[in-house]
Amino acid sequence: MTAVGLIGWCKRALLLALICAPALVATTPPVAADTSPFANLPGRWTGEGMLGLKDSPTEKVKCRATYFLTEGKDELKQNIRCATSGGSVEIKSEITHAAGELSGTWQETTRNIGGDLTGKVTPLGFRITVKSQDITANMDIVVKGNKQIVEVQFINSSMIGLTLLLTKG
Repeated sequence: MTAVGLIGWCKRALLLALICAPALVATTPPVAADTSPFANLPGRWTGEGMLGLKDSPTEKVKCRATYFLTEGKDELKQNIRCATSGGSVEIKSEITHAAGELSGTWQETTRNIGGDLTGKVTPLGFRITVKSQDITANMDIVVKGNKQIVEVQFINSSMIGLTLLLTKG
């Protein structure tokens, strides 16, 4: 699959999430103001997706994501490990939440790229930007019940994008 194919696949996955989201939001009970936006993430998630690399065909990936929440409930550790026929991707993030704003660090360990992350809590999940001298990337996470979509778009990297559909449990 080409980069154009990956982008099309990503758009279809996000469109499906957005189409289904209003019905899911309408049936979700109200969340208490003191509940962490990370409350539904802790645990193990598994699934698959697509990885786009420059100068290479798009590859299918099988992934495992693990989330750990601190006792204060406003700090989250994210570990995503994906395997392809040609290699692997491993993302580690440490994210802090305060008043709807996100901050922390993000690293793709197999390529040794990373940076500082900033972002916002959204009605459907999280919108994150990663910046450093080495990389600029956007990461969207949509969470509904036991399903999660993770999409990373790389701006100046050998990687083009990573889109995952994960299930908790």
